Amino acid sequence: MKSTPIQPSRIQVLNDKAIKPGAYVLYWMQQSQRAEDNHALEYAIELANHLKLPLFVIFGLMDNYPEANLRHYTFMLEGLRETRTALARRGIGMAVRKGNPPDVALKAAGKAACVICDRGYLRHQRQWRQKLARRAACRVVQVESDVVVPLAVASAKAEYAARTIRPKIQRQLKAHLLKPVSLEPQKSSEKMSREGLELDNLPQLLASLSLDDSVAPVSHLYRGGSSEGRKRFRRFVRERLVNYDKHSNQPQTDDVSHMSMYLHFGQISPIYLALAVQKADAPADAREGYLEELIVRRELAINFVYYTTDYDAFSCLPGWARLTLSEHADDARPHLYTRRQLEAAQTHDPYWNAAMREMKYTGFMHNYMRMYWGKKILEWSKSPELAFRTTLAINNKYFIDGRDPNSYTGVAWIYGVHDRAWKEREIFGKTRYMAATGLERKCDIQGYVKKVDRLIQLLDKGDKIVV
Repeated sequence: MKSTPIQPSRIQVLNDKAIKPGAYVLYWMQQSQRAEDNHALEYAIELANHLKLPLFVIFGLMDNYPEANLRHYTFMLEGLRETRTALARRGIGMAVRKGNPPDVALKAAGKAACVICDRGYLRHQRQWRQKLARRAACRVVQVESDVVVPLAVASAKAEYAARTIRPKIQRQLKAHLLKPVSLEPQKSSEKMSREGLELDNLPQLLASLSLDDSVAPVSHLYRGGSSEGRKRFRRFVRERLVNYDKHSNQPQTDDVSHMSMYLHFGQISPIYLALAVQKADAPADAREGYLEELIVRRELAINFVYYTTDYDAFSCLPGWARLTLSEHADDARPHLYTRRQLEAAQTHDPYWNAAMREMKYTGFMHNYMRMYWGKKILEWSKSPELAFRTTLAINNKYFIDGRDPNSYTGVAWIYGVHDRAWKEREIFGKTRYMAATGLERKCDIQGYVKKVDRLIQLLDKGDKIVV
């Protein structure tokens, strides 16, 4: 095969098996759920063209994905429906099949000459790809497409903080901040898409799955899909990027991109976003602030979950944080709330209640309030270990972008990861403290509460809302 337009640093052969005679090249799409700016897809097209075979795309849909519910599935399937249509326009068949994702991929791999997969970083995602590589009869190649700088290129170890990974990423940006070349398949596989689940009637499909339906979809606010993500991002760049750096700690404003949910499901490429921001007509501080969050902070989170085996447990915290929280575990708590009270937004704190209500109703919360929200759960729980479990469980339940490397790392940050020791206080020990008075001093927190109240009133009335 001629030299690929994909950087070799994104490509990893997962087993020692050969490319064999087959009916097609298989792309097992699981993380990078999009038909454009997708390195794994373009690599698979190039290989299929070289072998003079069609490319077939498969996605495994399971009922009991860890901690996922109707809100998450609806957003994801809205995106997959669009992706299947976009692939069909390129003559590529895609089927969504029910089952454990690696088992779905293995079954489809039986007739494949080679399997291409994208990359996931969470524990179960890595295990899935390892299982496929062990059991498949043909070569399995992993192509990394949901980061700007490939994980191993950025760092071979868990980084201490943003300041330690930032220069490593910056050294690699020029070589990796490149969109993949879009290729045309030489053979069509469009008819093979008929072999999967019916995506045209999503309510019917969702009803057929065994899902937690206690958390309602929010398609009236955030619809899944690459085209919706791009449209929303273009509006952000045009109207809101100019104030991004000034309003990063101003939750009463809406100068945010809402891209975390689209990134979580791989519906949009971080490279597409970064290149658009680089070219934007906005102040340098605003552009640099956004790129810091999109690339450095997001890829620090991916570094954390990949190199930290217990990223979802209290034990993942640095030693100093576990020690100081343990030393203050028996401190008197002025308020104690159960998880049920927290989820019902039944606390004494109107600012926290507003944040919780925003999360429940919309699946989103301004990042500054996410920090405050988590810090208060630490303060209002019987123990730091219980607080950690509660924070992560509620986070993953309601946020559309829950169960993401950013989520696990964001929760761990609340308890000391990627942070330093601060002045010692009751309950918090030397972990960072946040107070309601800080919100009152730094932002228009009353304006935030009113914004959330107004939004929920409109939602309850059934009004159409653009956020």
